[in-house]
Parts: sequence; structure tokens; C-alpha cells
Amino acid sequence: MSAPVWIVNARLLDPDSGYDGPGAVRVEDGRIAEVVRSAAFVPSDDVDTVDADGLCLSPGLIDIRVKTGEPGAEPKETLKSAALSAAAGGVTTLVIQPDTAPAVDDPAMVDFIQRRGAALGLVNILTAGAATQGCDGKLMAEIGLMQEAGALYFTDVDQVIADSGTLMRVMAYATAFNALIACRPHDPWLSKGAVATSGELATRLGLSSVPAIAERMQMERDLALVEQTGVRFLVDQISTAGALETLDRARKRGLEVAASVSINHLRFNEVDIGDYRTFYRLDPPLRDESDRLALIDAVRDGRIDVITSAHSPAPAEDKRRPFAEATPGAVGLQTLLPAALGLHHEDDLPLLDVLRPMTVGPADLLGLAAGRLAEGAPADLILFDPDAPVVIDASTLRSKSKNSPFDNRRLQGRVERTWVGGRSIFSV
Repeated sequence: MSAPVWIVNARLLDPDSGYDGPGAVRVEDGRIAEVVRSAAFVPSDDVDTVDADGLCLSPGLIDIRVKTGEPGAEPKETLKSAALSAAAGGVTTLVIQPDTAPAVDDPAMVDFIQRRGAALGLVNILTAGAATQGCDGKLMAEIGLMQEAGALYFTDVDQVIADSGTLMRVMAYATAFNALIACRPHDPWLSKGAVATSGELATRLGLSSVPAIAERMQMERDLALVEQTGVRFLVDQISTAGALETLDRARKRGLEVAASVSINHLRFNEVDIGDYRTFYRLDPPLRDESDRLALIDAVRDGRIDVITSAHSPAPAEDKRRPFAEATPGAVGLQTLLPAALGLHHEDDLPLLDVLRPMTVGPADLLGLAAGRLAEGAPADLILFDPDAPVVIDASTLRSKSKNSPFDNRRLQGRVERTWVGGRSIFSV
């Protein structure tokens, strides 16, 4: 058993209860033992204390969409380098995507990821399981056994399960286990070969493009199958205003549907592509400014359940190519918090509304005890200065890959310290 430690003189931010005010937290044996909501609290002299000096103390961030190169492509990213990036960014729990080599499509692979992550002794490393074998959309994977082994949800990541019969069987089987299925909606035929969103900019740049409606079309198909099967469902990486309208209609029909959005689609639009800047080559592609603003409004009013980093490492040689040939994706674990705080500084969202879809939102979706400042919750905590100016230097990121669209951007918000299970794993 570890000795208790008080974190005092903090601004507590707890999206679960809605509390934003002064207070202190006692940590003992890896859990939150007590929360005091008072500026006047002074612990006894014989107890170890950490003076927060008025900085924000919140639950650690939970990022449910993280790609690594391990296993199969370790030069891109290892579990260790991803964990180090997460710790520096205040992400205390991350969920690895199953499209590795080999894919996480059986209980042994789930066990491998979780054992390897636990052995690192850094952040909590969990995993999603593949919905189909090899994430190829053909044969259903061992969903029940993977859930028993600890897989949190099931997805083929960026690959569409085009065969509606296969997806319906996946959903129907998952329903028996109350398992969560996630799909990123994009019509595979309209999207084939596209690297940008259809419009004046893509035409002027000569880039192959996909109309924004491709997202809504696939989502309508997926949600019809959700209605048929009753499965718990996550619309993964929603990026257009039209898809938000479809989401609203589904919820009005009583479907149990959650939605996630990447921080990239909340902070950038298609104009950021500029003169073929490949760090902005993303999948889904960046959208119109009207879509970005609609997504921000959806975060504001709670229609978005989860904000993710969509962390997808790619080495320099895969990005230093013509735009259409560059590998899509961006690293984001270390920049997630300051990037998200832009929604507070620039778009006037309250801090609790910014933090909710990165803490208690994903925790509730996945059935995790973390994500809140409450007695008995894991002591996964971050201390941060929401106003500290930072200039992102991609070369200093702890990820093995440096493909950050925030490179050289001026942001506000710096993580000062990160605890996982009451252990301090990062401090400036």
C-alpha cells in the first residue's frame, strides 16, 4: 500500500459532476481516496503534498483511436513511443486500433497488446478488436472471445465492411454480448482514390476528390442495420454537417448511437491543404469550413460523445511525396490537449465541455471507471496550465514519427504533470 498524497491548491475540473472550482484531491493506493471542493482546505503536516499552484487538475484524457506500428511496422511507432507521447500529452488511457500486422482479430493478439502495454508501466494501453478477420470485411472475427480477453470495441478501422450481409451478421452477433461496433462511414466506391473533398479547391489543385455526401450515404446504410439488429454503435470519425443531421434523426428514432470526431477536423479545414502540404493529407479528408463549424457546435451541445487524436504515425519518407501519393494521417497524442483547448480559447466553449468528450465521454462509452474526479476512481490525473503559450515543434515530439499538422502552430495549453494509477509518469 502506498502512502497518501494530497494534490492541493488546484482548480478542479470534473466533467462528470460539472464541478469547476478550487479544491484538493487525495490519492492513495492508485485511486482517488477523497475530493475536497474548497479553497480553504489545508492537509495535516505529516502528509505528502503536491502544490498545484492554482493550475487545472482534471481526469487524464482517454483517446480511443490510436494507431501504432507495433506489431508489424515498429519503425513508425512502438507501443512504448506511443505511451511516452501520451504521457507528455496528458493522455492516460489509449485504445490501440486493430489494423496492425497481424491484425488484432483473435484473443491471443488482444492479450499480447495488453500484456505488452502493462509491462511498459506508463499509460493504460488497451485495444479494440477487429470486426472481421484481418480487417478485410469478409469473415467475422472472434468477437465474443476477444471481448472476454479485454477488447473494448470492434472495428475494421478505416476499411468499410462493404458487404451488408457481413456487417449485419457482425452486428447481430455483437448484440448477444452487448459489444460496441464502430464503423467509419464513407462510401467505398465514391471514396476510391480520393485525397480531398470535392469542391472548388480540389478542382483548382487537380486532386481526386470525394463528395461530402459519401459519408452520409454510408452512414445511412450502417444505421439502417443498427435499427435492424439493435447493436450498440459508434459512428467513428464523423466529419460533415450532413452526417450530423443523419445522426440526429437516428437518435430521435431511439437508436443507441454514439459519435466521435478527430481533433484535426475540429481545428482545420480544406484550405489548410494550401500548396499541397502533405501533413494535412488526412483520411477522412479535410472538409469545408461550414462542416468544421457544425462539428464544433455539435461538441458544444453534446451531440459528439468523443474527441480523438486520430493518432496515425507515418515516417518522413511516406509524407515527403506528391500530395496524392502521401500516406494519410497525423500524429496527435502529444498535441491533443493544447489543440482541443483552442475550442475554449477561440470558440468560447467552457473548459468542461472541451474536456468531457476526452474524459468521461469515452469512459462511459467503453465502460471504464476512469475519466472523473470521484472517490474510488483510478488516480489517472493531469495537471495543466490552460493559458500557457506553446509553439509545436514536431521534431521534439516523443512519437517516432513526426507527421504533425500542428507543426509550428502557436497554441495554448501545457501539461505540467501526469499521473497514472497515482504514479507520476511525466512532469516538465
